[in-house]
Amino acid sequence: MHLQIAIDGPAASGKTTVARATARRLNALYLDTGAMYRALAYLALRTGTDVDNGAALARLLAASPIEVHLDREAPLGFRISAGGQELDEAALQSNEVTAIVSAVSAHAEVRSAMVRAQRRIAEGAPVVMAGRDIGSVVLPDAPVKIYLTASAEARIARRRAQLEESGVNVNARRLAAEIEERDRLDETRTVSPLAPAPDAHVIDSSDIDAAGVVDQICKLASSKLASRMSS
Repeated sequence: MHLQIAIDGPAASGKTTVARATARRLNALYLDTGAMYRALAYLALRTGTDVDNGAALARLLAASPIEVHLDREAPLGFRISAGGQELDEAALQSNEVTAIVSAVSAHAEVRSAMVRAQRRIAEGAPVVMAGRDIGSVVLPDAPVKIYLTASAEARIARRRAQLEESGVNVNARRLAAEIEERDRLDETRTVSPLAPAPDAHVIDSSDIDAAGVVDQICKLASSKLASRMSS
């Protein structure tokens, strides 16, 4: 089996930055699975699809598949399209998409289709995959599972910087409320709620920069690979 590193955690915990840097260091493919759900949310907004109707969203996804092309040179680290339109970070991180993505991702029909697509990607090459249920659902046999968390203050500051860099206007109070609500929805949804996999290595990045977290993950990956080779 190819090397698989699963990185899960709450919104704005640093998963995207860390996963992409880890993939680069290990010469692996990188995928932020949250972007796939955001792409579907964007498509639902564009087509007027009811985000509370899981069957309708699944039909939309079947008719207009989310296409992911792994590309290390792309701004996101990969290219993603919805309904034939390539989406940039500003579109994926827009306030409108953020407001509905938890509702979109909560449906069993949607998650089932997304998980199948994500597993197909992981079959092709070594991969570092970031999301909210990678270690527990998408890649349960991944040898390296990370649950990345951080304090609320650190997460708000990181997301604010990310959005401002993408050209998205930010209201700090609104952002804090959105992250708090996203946590509540992710942790209480019926299908694949956000939680560390039982065998995940928990890293609190509140006071550790991205490079330090990447160092820890790569050291763990090296240890796991050495253990496999010796067994």
